[in-house]
Amino acid sequence: MKIYYYTLLLFLSSLQVSADTPYLVKYVNTLQGTNSKHEITRGNTYPTTALPFGMNTWSPQTGRNGDGWKYQYEKKTIRGFQQAHQCSSWSNDYAVFSLMPVLNLEVNEDKRASEFSHQNETAKPHYYQVKFENGINTEISPTERGAHIRFTFPEEENSFVLLDGYTKMSMVKIFPKERKIIGWVNNGHYVPGNFRNFFVIVFDKPFKSYGTWENRKNSISKSQESAEGEGAGAYIQFKDGEQVQAKVVSSYISTEQAELTLTRELGKYRRLEDTKVAAEAVWNKHLNRILVEGGSEDDKATFYSCFFRASLFSRQFFEYDKNGQPYYYSAYDGKIHKGYMYTDTGFWDTFRAQFPLTAILHPTMQGRYMQAMLDAKDQCGWLPSWSFPGEGGSMIGNHAISLLTDAWVKGIRTFDPQKALEAYYHEATNKGPWGPANGRHGWKEYYQLGYVPYPEYGEATAKTLEYAYDDFCGYQLAKETGNKFYQDVFARQMYNYKNVYDPSSSFMRGRNSRGDWQANFDPTEWGGPFTEGSAWHWVWSVFHDVKGLINLMKGEANFNAKLDSVFSHRGDFKVGTYGGLIHEMTEMKMANMGQYAHGNQPIQHMVYLYNYSGQPWKAQYHARNVMKKLYNATENGYPGDEDQGQTSSWYVLSALGFYSVCPGTDEYVIGSPVFNKTTITLENGKKFIIDATNNSAENVYIQSATLNGKVYNQNYIRYSDLINGGTLKFSMSDKPATTRGLSEHDKPFSVSAPRAFKAETASASK
Repeated sequence: MKIYYYTLLLFLSSLQVSADTPYLVKYVNTLQGTNSKHEITRGNTYPTTALPFGMNTWSPQTGRNGDGWKYQYEKKTIRGFQQAHQCSSWSNDYAVFSLMPVLNLEVNEDKRASEFSHQNETAKPHYYQVKFENGINTEISPTERGAHIRFTFPEEENSFVLLDGYTKMSMVKIFPKERKIIGWVNNGHYVPGNFRNFFVIVFDKPFKSYGTWENRKNSISKSQESAEGEGAGAYIQFKDGEQVQAKVVSSYISTEQAELTLTRELGKYRRLEDTKVAAEAVWNKHLNRILVEGGSEDDKATFYSCFFRASLFSRQFFEYDKNGQPYYYSAYDGKIHKGYMYTDTGFWDTFRAQFPLTAILHPTMQGRYMQAMLDAKDQCGWLPSWSFPGEGGSMIGNHAISLLTDAWVKGIRTFDPQKALEAYYHEATNKGPWGPANGRHGWKEYYQLGYVPYPEYGEATAKTLEYAYDDFCGYQLAKETGNKFYQDVFARQMYNYKNVYDPSSSFMRGRNSRGDWQANFDPTEWGGPFTEGSAWHWVWSVFHDVKGLINLMKGEANFNAKLDSVFSHRGDFKVGTYGGLIHEMTEMKMANMGQYAHGNQPIQHMVYLYNYSGQPWKAQYHARNVMKKLYNATENGYPGDEDQGQTSSWYVLSALGFYSVCPGTDEYVIGSPVFNKTTITLENGKKFIIDATNNSAENVYIQSATLNGKVYNQNYIRYSDLINGGTLKFSMSDKPATTRGLSEHDKPFSVSAPRAFKAETASASK
């Protein structure tokens, strides 16, 4: 009778979800991009089960403890189910522990691994399920800081659940009478010495036996109730053939906070079905923030799978106290602070599209994030660049200023701009103790010479280009807030990109401190003065001044020919200073689009640059072609690393019909929408509709457009137009409109050809 009741409840709840709003969760495949390995990536994702921007996620584990490739589609066995936080396989994970159901007390992670088939696997945002070949069935449904898990063992078989302490130190304590385990783990990078992830696990069935173990020598201590040390874990035995539920929650603050959160997030859910229905409703409401109509079912699956992945980052790193107020443990100074904090993102990736997408859909969260960045600066002395969960300093550039400026010009003004400018000036005139993006390599030379010299500094030309863009953002924020000192400082530097442009080759090049160009230049050679790419990819990294780049190339005709040649040139490459193949090279070759390497960030904006140079129809064609050719909803769904929501956000924005070429302005540059109609429900309750009449896989070209009934020829759309609601209507065709959008007024913003930018951005703050 109970089984019937809960089955009926689940059925009725699903009907309620579909009756209220279109049922979009069905389109999401969380296995998208999981067919990845070190040599080549199709996303480097794992089948995440979580709520939007949740503090924790859950994933099956096919890789060994400590392996960044935690789940690979080709693997045949699972060795655990992890609480995970990983944003990049290359950076590995932190604060991890896992649970694993087994028929016998085998703790060795290799020997306990159980075979499974993808045919017996369900991978959705709100629900993951897999049935092993040995008959054990595992189900997981998430909350923001925990999960509801159910293990169903075969009849008359032993029923064990292992808790694995993963890498580094851990502690476990078993309370048999309360059917509970508490403990902590402290594995991870970029964290203070007192970092701990405290967990509480409550089971709904009594223990038949229990004990502890450790995963270095796999020694077992039967009936022992507590253990602490490297890889300390626990095991529980239930009656044979049991079905057992576990409610799991964790906290970075304390065990007591974890207990409070468990009651708050999971207390009202008796069975996993209840949690599953609630999580499903959250995701369905979230996905309905962007309702697409028309297009193929495959298009919708790709869109909503990407939208799901774009909605995981940045993760919450705050919790709610007994009074419901936010507070957090800081991975920057190891102390407890009031307010909001976020983590698991690298700005080198995500400033480009992930944050500009969030600005449209979640401006309140975006505003909290801006203040959190300045709080992080107070706590560790530097603006964050790669938080995981503390500061890693990975990649290049100082892109926190891009986020801050982008928020400000879009009217998200939750922070002190003078404090932001002071923090950025500190970044721009110092080198911090962590990686390349913590302060600046070569900052003195950049200031004195106008560029970072190579080979004196690795990746110097790429750094020069990104510093120049960041300096534009500093200039922009200073100009918008009336700070003439910083405006003058950064105005001098934002044109430094010109100092690494070689007119004889029409490429950006490495240049030493004497001013000499790097010898034996080959634009297909990767590395050296460039980051994860070649001169073909980095010549376009002048986001803030495309007009200036056009001028360097002696006009639009040359510029367009150069853009065209990216696709027509053979996809050859030289490994350069990398000394061998890296996966980005292989992925560019496999894409078979010439020198266009969409699998990595530096060139992802390039297709939209035709809008600046009098050939917007080519942007429309290439944007649609990239989406069609390089993305899908399968395990092979991405052209390279997904990168904390960035590659997914590129698709989501591009499928809407526009993209953020230059964050730090209020403009999104127009491409070609995938769907006949898209309705964006904004946080303020208004709706923005993109209506593409006659749209199809062949009709990718915009013939004409209106915005709220008025003729619209601009090749960009303002943020203020989006958030104020309205309708952008396109008439689509299979023939390009070669006379539309060609005037200077129609072209997107460049700092060399401004269009009264201050007056335009002011409207966004109302």
